[in-house]
Amino acid sequence: MTDVTGLTVGVLGGTGPQGKGLALRWAKAGLPVIIGSRKAERAEATAEELRTKAGVEHVTGRDNAGCAAEASLVLVAVPWEGHRELLESLRGPLAGKIVIDCVNPLGFDKQGPFALPVPEGSAAQQAEKLLPDSRVTAAFHHVSAVLLEDLDVSEVDIDVLVLGDDREATDTVRALAGTIPGVRGIYAGRLRNAHQVEALTANLIAINRRYSAHAGVRITDLEP
Repeated sequence: MTDVTGLTVGVLGGTGPQGKGLALRWAKAGLPVIIGSRKAERAEATAEELRTKAGVEHVTGRDNAGCAAEASLVLVAVPWEGHRELLESLRGPLAGKIVIDCVNPLGFDKQGPFALPVPEGSAAQQAEKLLPDSRVTAAFHHVSAVLLEDLDVSEVDIDVLVLGDDREATDTVRALAGTIPGVRGIYAGRLRNAHQVEALTANLIAINRRYSAHAGVRITDLEP
């Protein structure tokens, strides 16, 4: 498995539930983390919260541009509505870096959650077009923020599906997933297949609402 111990992870959208939960787990695993937000003060406030919760010092807060520039690789965990605008603004600082897109383009109505159409095919493919000089992957779509933020949950029972066209990049993201106790990173195909992975989140939300659960995905017949 790829060694990720020397990497600094940037989390764009690190003040939201998903980004914050992943940042907490990576910080607890010993990885330096940079929280990104539109406002540096808000990012630093979240960083302070995570430093206290994880009992570490290696979490800092920056504005989005600072986060993208300083991190070794970057997770995109922003709302779908701001996805395009943010990535367009960060093309320069994200050049040459692994970018992990975990954005789920979803809508909600009286019948529940549903997948939104994306002209490029998926949020990850949109990221790929907006960031031609970055190494775009897709992962971490189905991990419960509630479980991530609860450190009393010693192991998060889930597989993370990792998609991308760059083998080294997907191996790195798989290893990053594996730093969270209980989690496996599983290669799940090329980036062109990201749509159905993003869309599956709507089904999981429906399951979790019906059964009051925090269900995720496990892949069978693979070695632990």
